Amino acid sequence: MNEVVITNFNKINPRLFLFPFFIILILVLFFLMNDAFSVQGYVAIQKDWFYVLNHYFGKYEATAFNLTQLGDASIFLSFLILLVIYAPKFWESLLSALLVSAVLCKFLKELFSIPRPAEILNKDSFIIVGRTLDGFSSLPSGHTVTVFTILTIILFAFMPKKIIYKGIWIFLLLGFGYLIGLSRVAVGAHFPFDVLIGSLIGYCSGVLGILITRRYKIWNWFCFKKFTPLFIIAIIACCVSVSIKIYYEKSLVFYLVLISLFVALYKFIYVYIKK
Repeated sequence: MNEVVITNFNKINPRLFLFPFFIILILVLFFLMNDAFSVQGYVAIQKDWFYVLNHYFGKYEATAFNLTQLGDASIFLSFLILLVIYAPKFWESLLSALLVSAVLCKFLKELFSIPRPAEILNKDSFIIVGRTLDGFSSLPSGHTVTVFTILTIILFAFMPKKIIYKGIWIFLLLGFGYLIGLSRVAVGAHFPFDVLIGSLIGYCSGVLGILITRRYKIWNWFCFKKFTPLFIIAIIACCVSVSIKIYYEKSLVFYLVLISLFVALYKFIYVYIKK
């Protein structure tokens, strides 16, 4: 599996930035034409979309809540922890990409300082699932940035060879990513453009993470046996954290995460003892 990942990552080149650049250019022109570079203008052009999406999908509270949890890096990455053993090159690029996305996301949130829906709209006019998020950190959606950063690494790491399978693979991952992004609108945490722009930033972060790791051997210590106990400790800590979440929120996604962590814990211990 690791060889497949290495082979696929070696095919990545900077031309992959052309697509998001083209979409961003279209968005800039659209915002200019609709006077949306002000806070009021940005909210106004998508307020109606927000209400429609929020009221339609927000009715499925349990589904929206479970999906939106996958935007939490600690939750999503728990399902991928086993790849540290089977495809360490995947995780090397993933770590670089997540660092890039964290820096970009924090910088852009502070730069744009766009109010969240609960900060600028009447809270009684839309559905809020879970904790009410307010403040001025709406753009971009951090959960969406995280999800698309991870999915971009998955996309290129395990890209099929045949064209038809490539199309299906891309469609499934994009659909899954935007479904999670849509959940951020459903729970009342973000506007639609926060999600779209977050997905573009996540994609760019993923590609950049692959290119950085391919050029600089930052994480090549990742598969060393002496670090295995650290992973075991980290997994145990995650199990405790998720168990606490289950105590307060008995949601399906947390049970699935806990099962995944138990499997990973067993495998890491087994591999460490075997080595």
